[in-house]
Amino acid sequence: MTRRVLRRLLALMTTGIVLASTACSAHPAAGGTALTLWHGYTEQEADALVKLAERWNGEHPDQKVELVFDGGNDTALQKTLASFVSGDPPTVAYEFGSSITPLSARPQTADLTELVKENPDFAWDDFFPAVRDAATVNGHIYGLPALVDNLALVYNKKLFAEAGLDAPTAQWTWDDFRSAAKRLTDREGTRYGWAYVNDGSEDTVWRYLALLWQAGGDLLTPDNTKAAFDSPAGLQAAKLLRDMAVTDKSVYLDQGDQQYLNLFNSGRLGMMWTGPWDLSGINDDVNYGVQILPGKLNHSTIAGPDNFMLFDKSAQQRAWPFLQWLLSPEIHLEYATQTGHLPLRKSEQTLPGYPAYQQKYPAARLFVDNLSDNVGKARPNIAQYPEISKVLGTAVQGVLLGQTDPADALAEASTATDRILAGG
Repeated sequence: MTRRVLRRLLALMTTGIVLASTACSAHPAAGGTALTLWHGYTEQEADALVKLAERWNGEHPDQKVELVFDGGNDTALQKTLASFVSGDPPTVAYEFGSSITPLSARPQTADLTELVKENPDFAWDDFFPAVRDAATVNGHIYGLPALVDNLALVYNKKLFAEAGLDAPTAQWTWDDFRSAAKRLTDREGTRYGWAYVNDGSEDTVWRYLALLWQAGGDLLTPDNTKAAFDSPAGLQAAKLLRDMAVTDKSVYLDQGDQQYLNLFNSGRLGMMWTGPWDLSGINDDVNYGVQILPGKLNHSTIAGPDNFMLFDKSAQQRAWPFLQWLLSPEIHLEYATQTGHLPLRKSEQTLPGYPAYQQKYPAARLFVDNLSDNVGKARPNIAQYPEISKVLGTAVQGVLLGQTDPADALAEASTATDRILAGG
């Protein structure tokens, strides 16, 4: 997710298509026509996906699936577009949610709307709204949900106690948050209250969007024709960032190298806004807690869903049974329990295996509740969004560095966004 998306992104990246290795593949046996599924997973996620594919292939010798490791999810879009040029696209590929708009405009991409409607047992409405929104462009379904996450407040309990601070609550305001960050920060610059990814990428933008929504603002007008963030709400959000980073100096500005997690593990960072992808990277000796994001008018968070997309239209009917099985409540909960991913469907919480999932990942409960309680808005699935994200990311970066006045930064970004939306 860019990044919203540097999170959970895997370190192994290549410049070309890398066919699956023994550790990351599920090669079909002889017989039957294999469907190819490109993915960028390694380690436990790849292991879990391989085991499921092997099970499917053993039980469905005429509907086999071949997993192909594409070198890393971070470059999936570029490699998919390259496959269109070569004329050899995958049947299915794992794609970031931000990729659905450019891919939906390509003739190779399958529109899955009718397929979903023709299969009511797929229970489209059972998926959390955030993942349905991320899979839909202009009312058409181009993706099947593959992953969902969201932001919450993760804090170091030991540092809070040492600073004489009570733990964050679900009623925390921005003022509470700012005050705690100041008290957690030392004057020598060796410990910070909070961290913010400030490389100007989508990782910079999506945290700002959560603040914007918490103040009652919007990114664009309802018809997606004009910028709406140059508003009192947008200015409040930008000023909070400026006040904390520039005035209080309580924010570690991560330049996209993901050092904030190392700081958290070493006791040099009190709080971070992150998602379930980072929980497995927290050291066992760090006593941490998870709480919903502090709020202004509300406690809005932002979700980052990804999708499985189909690019061989002639294989839609053949691919559907596997994807329907893979994304069924029972199978996905099994996968989530092995990987720590969040449930995609509301019904997964009612299954007999869900208590075991909660016991294994106790912090996941809040992220799951967030999907229903605090994910109310989504980034727009419009072709211009990547350009708008770059403009807004640069504006937020300038504010955090103290190089640009918040009002000026938003005004300039708003003008640029209107020009982008107008096709300029």
